[in-house]
Amino acid sequence: MTDQPKRSLFAADGVAAPLRLPVFRRIWLASLLSNLGLLIQGVGAAWAMTQMTSSADKVALVQTALMLPIMLISMPAGAIADMYDRRIVALVSLSIALSGATALSVLAWLELVTPTILLAFCFIVGSGMALFGPAWQSSVTEQVPAETLPSAVALNGISYNIARSFGPAIGGIVVATAGAVAAFAANAVLYVPLLIVLFLWRRTSEPSRLPRERLNRAIVSGVRYIANSPSIRVVLVRTLVTGVLGGSVSALMPLVARDLLHGGAQTYGIMLGAFGMGAVIGALNITEVRKRMSGEAAVRACALSMGGAIAAVALSREPVLTATALVIAGAVWMLSVALFNIGVQLSAPRWVAGRSLAAFQASIAGGIAIGSWGWGRLTDAAGVETALLVSAGLMFASPLLGLWLGMPRVGARNEDAEVLADPEVRLSLTGRSGPLVVEIEYRVAQDNARAFHNVMQEVQLSRQRNGAYGWSIARDIADPELWTERYHCPTWLDYLRQRNRSTQSERALHQQAIDFHLGPDPIRVRRMLERPFGSVRWKEDTPDRAVSEVLPVVATAAGSST
Repeated sequence: MTDQPKRSLFAADGVAAPLRLPVFRRIWLASLLSNLGLLIQGVGAAWAMTQMTSSADKVALVQTALMLPIMLISMPAGAIADMYDRRIVALVSLSIALSGATALSVLAWLELVTPTILLAFCFIVGSGMALFGPAWQSSVTEQVPAETLPSAVALNGISYNIARSFGPAIGGIVVATAGAVAAFAANAVLYVPLLIVLFLWRRTSEPSRLPRERLNRAIVSGVRYIANSPSIRVVLVRTLVTGVLGGSVSALMPLVARDLLHGGAQTYGIMLGAFGMGAVIGALNITEVRKRMSGEAAVRACALSMGGAIAAVALSREPVLTATALVIAGAVWMLSVALFNIGVQLSAPRWVAGRSLAAFQASIAGGIAIGSWGWGRLTDAAGVETALLVSAGLMFASPLLGLWLGMPRVGARNEDAEVLADPEVRLSLTGRSGPLVVEIEYRVAQDNARAFHNVMQEVQLSRQRNGAYGWSIARDIADPELWTERYHCPTWLDYLRQRNRSTQSERALHQQAIDFHLGPDPIRVRRMLERPFGSVRWKEDTPDRAVSEVLPVVATAAGSST
């Protein structure tokens, strides 16, 4: 009987299963130390600000300074993570955070830190972690098999919240005994193990046959993918709302410790530790919650529980009662964030995973940053207790959002499909040739017109999120069975990317549309250069030579895939 918990945790579907993999285990343990350092610095920064100013607005701005970079640069960071070696991106971003933490330590030791300088260096450290986040989270899929991905996501949340359980308490002790400078220095030192582990990781990746996109195009591609993915849009909106309403706890925690509980740095650390301990409990139960409840039911239950816990924190004057409420708040907060994170990771294909996770990070961090500023202003005007009670009331009302934006059903990861053979080319093209217009003709029985049109609305989203522009569907007025789908891509390279980005489920959707087609002949696909002047040369290149400027020549096929 005593072995049962161990077996259940490390079983194939147990939350600890990914720890059996050496690469994930080493990176996870090192990230635990870096998270510990970040939390210790957070305690030092927040408490240093309370000593330099009595303004609740500026105290709350410490949290904003750490989170705002995630909202501002997450999408470029996600694009960089998808374009370049994620290991190298992670090393560079950690180096930025290390530099910021080291400089802040030196300035604090020289007693040169002012509120403005403190916020500026918190922003620099936050910028490094904002760049690090998408590369780190999207690389998890390269460290663990697909079936253990939800557990790996939960474990990464546990890593942060184990640090949150002990880091603030340690930070409170460090600040109380050695001052804020020791907290800043501890953060700098604890970045080093993760830098070493990532440097030693021999990441294996399959290079793309196609040249990487430029950064601005990659950002646009990521935004268009998210804009045309209803399930991801819903998750991001719910994440943003949860961050705004629930961010009051983290933003106002120093003031709860100082003004409501009349404690010092150690009390502040203990309260944050209680919140983090609850988050660990929540993360350990994420698998069980997903089995027993739908995503919408779980998010609603978490919101109601969070509202009750925040109200208890507002009304309590006893440290034990406040800590108990914070354990509950931490558990349901972690459950909510993990459910949102898993929803995004399992919905996004590999080519846009970094950008999708960046959007998720921007939503949660942006919500917390905006909420922290708002809760700080409200606290200055009405007091800590009133601000927390308002937050609790809004959290109680937030499940109503599910009536319009219900959480999508999440299944297995949407895996990438096999690479398609290149279409037949007899015109000299380079990667920049374009725009390329694609027309696909379907012959559909008139009785199936409505059903076909409904399927094509889903096809439209699929084409657009993978890179198609100007999509339309038209029906011939002289021949009602003839339908023409039309879209364009800016260049030949963009078209090659677009047709190979579709996932297995999207390929199945395209096949569903093709199945409506009547007659012995296949659907007719035309690919046309819209501005052919650039392809008319004084001396024509051979097709093979032109295509080889873009990618290695492979066997071509006209096929039904577009």
